[in-house]
Amino acid sequence: MLAGAHHDPHGLLGAHPVADGSGACAGVLFRALRPYARAVTVVVDGAGTALDDDGDGLFSGVLPLARVPEYTLLVRYGDTAENPDELEIQDPYRFLPALGDLDLHLIGEGRHEELWQALGARVMTHQGVTGTRFTVWAPNARGVRVTGDFTYWDGTSLPMRSLGSTGVWELFVPGIGDGALYKFDIARADGTHTVRADPMARRTEVPPATASVVTESRYEWGDARWLAHRGDRPVHEAPFSVYEVHLGSWRPGLTYRQLAAQLPAYVKDLGFTHVELMPVAEHPFGGSWGYQVTGFYAPTSRMGTPDDFRFLVDALHRAGIGVIVDWVPAHFPKDEWALARFDGRPLYEPEDPRRAEHPDWGTLEFDYGRTEVRNFLVANAVYWCEEFHVDGLRVDAVASMLYLDYSREEGQWSPNERGGRENLDAVAFLQEMNATVYRRCPGVVTIAEESTAWNGVTRATHHVGPDGFGGLGFGLKWNMGWMHDSLEYMAKEPVHRKYHHGEMTFSMVYAYSENYVLPISHDEVVHGKRALVSKMPGDWWQQRADERAYLGFMWAHPGKQLLFMGQEFAQGAEWSEGHGPDWWLLDPSYAAESDHRGVRDLVRDLNRAYGATPALWERDTVPEGFAWVDGDAGEDNVFAFLRFDATGSPLLAVSHFSPVVREGYRLGVPEEFGAWTEILNTDATRYGGSGVTNPDPVKPDPVSAHGRPVSLQLTLPPLATLWLRPA
Repeated sequence: MLAGAHHDPHGLLGAHPVADGSGACAGVLFRALRPYARAVTVVVDGAGTALDDDGDGLFSGVLPLARVPEYTLLVRYGDTAENPDELEIQDPYRFLPALGDLDLHLIGEGRHEELWQALGARVMTHQGVTGTRFTVWAPNARGVRVTGDFTYWDGTSLPMRSLGSTGVWELFVPGIGDGALYKFDIARADGTHTVRADPMARRTEVPPATASVVTESRYEWGDARWLAHRGDRPVHEAPFSVYEVHLGSWRPGLTYRQLAAQLPAYVKDLGFTHVELMPVAEHPFGGSWGYQVTGFYAPTSRMGTPDDFRFLVDALHRAGIGVIVDWVPAHFPKDEWALARFDGRPLYEPEDPRRAEHPDWGTLEFDYGRTEVRNFLVANAVYWCEEFHVDGLRVDAVASMLYLDYSREEGQWSPNERGGRENLDAVAFLQEMNATVYRRCPGVVTIAEESTAWNGVTRATHHVGPDGFGGLGFGLKWNMGWMHDSLEYMAKEPVHRKYHHGEMTFSMVYAYSENYVLPISHDEVVHGKRALVSKMPGDWWQQRADERAYLGFMWAHPGKQLLFMGQEFAQGAEWSEGHGPDWWLLDPSYAAESDHRGVRDLVRDLNRAYGATPALWERDTVPEGFAWVDGDAGEDNVFAFLRFDATGSPLLAVSHFSPVVREGYRLGVPEEFGAWTEILNTDATRYGGSGVTNPDPVKPDPVSAHGRPVSLQLTLPPLATLWLRPA
């Protein structure tokens, strides 16, 4: 017991009937483990009986009682009558297990979809007494104890009991409530100890402190209408324009509640339909941007409590903004107080070090083949959707999960049972996660950051593809190929772009293989890659014009849009988590303020026109929603195509990536429309452009072009994108 290696402390401590020679009850034996106490008294019906001091903090005594009574313990720490320093407490060892058999069965099966209700620290009333139930999965431990600020970080007095073969340890501690700090003191198989944060903690201390915090939500949501209607239209047939945010640096120093007063209004004004939050799960190192998670069930405490985070989500919903959070089930850091070798042996990570070590990030990968680990992650996905009402999960680094040889050389990995390089356990996990989230959380979308050509990322899990695998079941996938190719094209001087024309058109070869998001994310504006506007060639005017034209092309291209904060106003510097976006660029006292405000005005107008034009989103995932007008005008650096809504109503998008004006540029269009009107022009003066526009409705000429019997003659501004629709 003193070594913290007892699996059944309740069998020794607490109150137990003592039988005489005939088997009848001869009294009740009381035992209490209270290190540092001077005396312990049992109080029954107001009368106290002192227990004997057996040494090493153990107190015991037999009372002549016919049955185990209701009782409390009066523990004295003071030396004298003048300084008694007494504390009357409920005895944790008089309570039955506070975790039910069904919970234990589901945990053992790896199918507890509300795992956070069973494991971790939960405030509750048990056998008429209020306290906190502590539970933790540690199957390799010889013993587990609760330690915290309520024990002055000495866990000797609070050993937990093992609940059979499940590997779960449990203890109900009366009197402990919201705000208490705690960890688990685990005795490893070799007898050494490790003190760990709770893997299921729903709140943590502010880093760099690492304790878990008992928490109880009292938040009352106000977004019932939002939740009821968010799934009215399938996401792949709906407008979906995302503003990616790093909460800690969007406005540095703001709390969740302060962000709630600013972020929803800003995003709504710009017309984005969703925000995507870079990981908000607790992480010890701010420079990881949240991608090295230690508290998978805890929103980071840097900006407030879990209820404060709920307040922010609620505020975004009430503003009509959906909330996507980045979710990181691909790996976890090696911090000695967190998940790595949690109970003395590999537990959350595979035992095979070749599969455990993530070669790129100095972290550990999850053991997706272990039912309890898979359950931990699947339930975590559900947790964020149900407890925090988030509308989507963007799953980070999916490719690193899918391939056993990801970033590994020959000899550093072993094939799967089929002899292939696919991680079959990870495939099964992702399928289970997606199926569970979509079943339990109507209206939620899952999004894969998957950088390879894996077949069927957004295919239903029950539809088997040519590779023999069912689909992974995601709703959307980041189109990393489009991002890389299009940015490579834009980085070229206009005179050289004709030699790279195919980099802008190649995406349409595979555009309908998955349901895509076009991402200009944080990853593209850090680590020397430069901000979006700084990737563009030429002088400052040309750089801004290129960014505006590129955004117009991006918003018209099949797929949903994602833009990282700061790029909406052409920030020239790379993003830094230390200071966030350069908001000073929008200060009216800054000489070039209008240049940056013009780009932001364009983003606002792009989003508004996009939302009002079903042709740009209603048929995103079917070939019938797109047709090239001219995809081969490499000599002119022109891309012209049509988008169609479900009724066949078109939008004509024309992007011109040369710094010259082209008069009378002829493009074939559908003949059934008598005139076309320019609804957006990225060269408009209000955006900082040169003001070359097509101000009047343009009527088609009976001149065939691009395989169509009628055509328009347009003036193409320099480095600009035009949108036109039938007048």
